[in-house]
Amino acid sequence: MASKHVRFTFEPDQVKQPVIYQLGHEFQVVTSIRMAAVDNSIGWVVLEIEGEPDEIERSIAWAQAQGVRVDDPTLGDVVEG
Repeated sequence: MASKHVRFTFEPDQVKQPVIYQLGHEFQVVTSIRMAAVDNSIGWVVLEIEGEPDEIERSIAWAQAQGVRVDDPTLGDVVEG
């Protein structure tokens, strides 16, 4: 098992889409939200994805194909717990 932290940024029309829910059901990964914010113009989430390394990469590629911007989290974005 591996773990990777990523920052997903959603456009306003994507914020209400169940992307993270689908990610957990479409791929053999476990997701944990570490930090998130949503307003009228944008939404973002720092997400921990756990699973096999290939499956993590496949899930990230799928999210990008859905139009989600994927970045590495910045300092202070990862909240443990």
